[in-house]
Amino acid sequence: MGTSGLSTVSTKLLGIAKLAKESPQMVLTTLAHHIDVEFLKEAYHRTRKDGAVGVDGQTAEAYTADLEVNLQSLLERLKSGTYRAPPVRRVHIPKGDGHKTRPIGIPAFEDKILQRAVTMVLEAVYEQDFLDCSYGFRPGRSAHQALQTLWQGLTEMGGGWVVDVDLSSFFDTLDHDHLRAFLDQRVRDGVLRRAIGKWLKAGVMESGQVSYPDRGSPQGGVISPLMANIYLHEVLDKWFEQEVKPRLGGPAFLVRFADDFAVVCKYEHDARRLLDVLPKRLGRFGLTMHPEKTRLVDFRRPSPDPRGPRRGTFDLLGFTHFWGKSQKGRWTVKRKTAKSRFSRVLKRFNQWCRCNRHLPLKTQHEKLSQSLKGHDAYYGITGNWGALSHLRYQIRRIWRKWLDRRSHKAGVIWEKLNLIMRRYPLPPARVVHSVYGRQLQLSFQA
Repeated sequence: MGTSGLSTVSTKLLGIAKLAKESPQMVLTTLAHHIDVEFLKEAYHRTRKDGAVGVDGQTAEAYTADLEVNLQSLLERLKSGTYRAPPVRRVHIPKGDGHKTRPIGIPAFEDKILQRAVTMVLEAVYEQDFLDCSYGFRPGRSAHQALQTLWQGLTEMGGGWVVDVDLSSFFDTLDHDHLRAFLDQRVRDGVLRRAIGKWLKAGVMESGQVSYPDRGSPQGGVISPLMANIYLHEVLDKWFEQEVKPRLGGPAFLVRFADDFAVVCKYEHDARRLLDVLPKRLGRFGLTMHPEKTRLVDFRRPSPDPRGPRRGTFDLLGFTHFWGKSQKGRWTVKRKTAKSRFSRVLKRFNQWCRCNRHLPLKTQHEKLSQSLKGHDAYYGITGNWGALSHLRYQIRRIWRKWLDRRSHKAGVIWEKLNLIMRRYPLPPARVVHSVYGRQLQLSFQA
C-alpha cells in the first residue's frame, strides 16, 4: 500500500477517534463509509499471511494473486449485506502445563481481512472509552506494562490482599445478547453491526461437523479480543471504578489483560466484600469464576519476625508473584516463571529435540538458540534470572538425552557433550524488561 493510502487511512482513524473522544456519550451510527478499498488494503497488510487456513482452505498467497478484484468484491458484499461469514475452523492447543487444551477458532483469510478492518474502526472509538486498568490486545499496551503496573502498585501499597480470579471458559461463554446491548450504547452503524452479527452466528467446524453455539466468540478470531475488551469494560472495569472503589475503606486497584485479571485491596475486609459480590456481578452477564482457581491471597509485606506467617503467592500472565529479599536485604515483590508455564516450555523443547535429533548440530543449535531468545523476550524480567538460567540447564540435559539416541551406537558421553556445548553454546540468560531500566520508562512515555 502506498504512503498516500496509509496516510488516508490514518486520517480517517484519527477523525473517528477525535469524534469519539469529544462526544463520549454519542451513539455513532455512520462509520462504515470510512471503509473503502484503500482501507481494506491496509487491513490486508496488517493481517498475518503465515497463519493456518480456514474452512475454505484458501491461503494468503492465493488471495493475494488477485488482490484488487478480491478486495473490491469484499467491499461490495460488505456494503450490500450479501457478505456471508463462513464457519471458523476449530483446533485445540495445549493449555497451562499441557494436560488440558484450549479451543482456538481459525477464520478464513478473507474473514480475517474484514474483521481487521472492522476492528480498526471500532478500536478508534473504544480506545477513547477504555480505562487504564486494561492492557490486553490494545494498541501501544502490553503484558509487561500490566506486570509493571501490578508490581508498582503492590510496592507502593506495601502489599495487600489479592483477589486472584480465574474466569471459566470466558471466550466460550460470552453472552451475545449482552454484547449487542453493550455495542448499542456506542455503535449502531448498520453495516458494521450486521457483519459482527454474522461472525457471532457463523458457527464452528470441528471434525467435519458444523455447530452453531448461541454463546461465545471464538478465541483466535481477529475481532474476538476487541469484543472481549468491550464486554469486560462494561461488566468489570467500569463497575469496579465507578461503583466498587468508592465504597471501599482503603485503596484498591485492578489490573486486567483480556480475561486475566487480579484486584489488589489494602485491607482484608475490602477484599472479602469484593469476593462476595464479584460472582453475583459476573453471573448477571453469564460469566462464572473457577471455584478452585479463584482465591483470596494474603500478600501483605512479610513481618520482620522470621517466625511470622508466610505470605501467599499468586500467578498472573505467566509469572508467580511473591515476596523476597533484595540485594540490600529489603522485602520486595519478585516474579518468576510460573511452574505450569515452565513445564509447558520444557515439554515443547523436549518434543522438538526428539523429533529433530538427526538434524545437523549447527541447525539444532540455531533453532534452540532462537527459541531461547524468544522465551527471554517475554520471561526475561527483573528477578527472573534464576528461572531463565535453570531453563538452560534443563534444555542442555534434554538436548544431551536426544543426542544420545541418534543411533544404536554408544551414547554421547559427558566429555563429548561438553565439547559440543563449547562449540555450540546456548545463549546466556538475558533480562530484557528491567523494572529499573530506561527502556521500560520510555515505553510508558510513548
